[in-house]
Amino acid sequence: MDPEVEDIRVAVSTVIFSLRTPRPGFAPAVVLPLVKRTRDPFEGLWALPGGWFGACEGLDAAASRTLGETTGLAPSYLEQLYAFGAVDRSPTRVVSIVYWALLRPEEVSDVENVGWFDAADLPRLAFDHNEIVEYALWRLRNKVGYSRIAHGLLADEFTLAELREVYEAILDRKLDPANFRRQVDTSATLIPTDRFRTGSHRPARLYRYNRDVELADRGPLSRSPETSVR
Repeated sequence: MDPEVEDIRVAVSTVIFSLRTPRPGFAPAVVLPLVKRTRDPFEGLWALPGGWFGACEGLDAAASRTLGETTGLAPSYLEQLYAFGAVDRSPTRVVSIVYWALLRPEEVSDVENVGWFDAADLPRLAFDHNEIVEYALWRLRNKVGYSRIAHGLLADEFTLAELREVYEAILDRKLDPANFRRQVDTSATLIPTDRFRTGSHRPARLYRYNRDVELADRGPLSRSPETSVR
């Protein structure tokens, strides 16, 4: 075997998206956790959580394991994103299988050496991780238009205003409430409940997603255990 081939290592990393409201009265923003590197290369820089791919585990299992080891997080949605293997992306030859995940705000917890950052305002990251996050954001914005992927960032029951805020945070633009309601009403993806959320304004009806519709269309691979939604 070519000795250069033997030197290639495979890593697994994950871009985890969640929502965070910076302070009361402000709209939520898309955020993600990063891990500060404690050794070279790129010591002191922030990086995506991840680790090495084990020889006796599947890719989904590796993604879940490395997430647990580095952040302690268990996302509600996990999907393989892309493989990044540019020759110069690391001082040694490393191919990264990257996943992207969604985490509901109530599932977020603080872990030592993990910081949460606005996805639209990141510092310089280690390796090619800025490019990876940019690609994951592009993927998220595309999927939100034709799937119920936003559910991965919402509680089981929510108001239409809360759902619209998720869309606005992902798309980074305001949406007309009336048009949004009409589009939702014709999508057949939401089921109204008989419960309401009360507050300073008039009571707002709570909705839930139709669970017969998947979070996102994964194509024929969706039947494989290796690509199951967590």
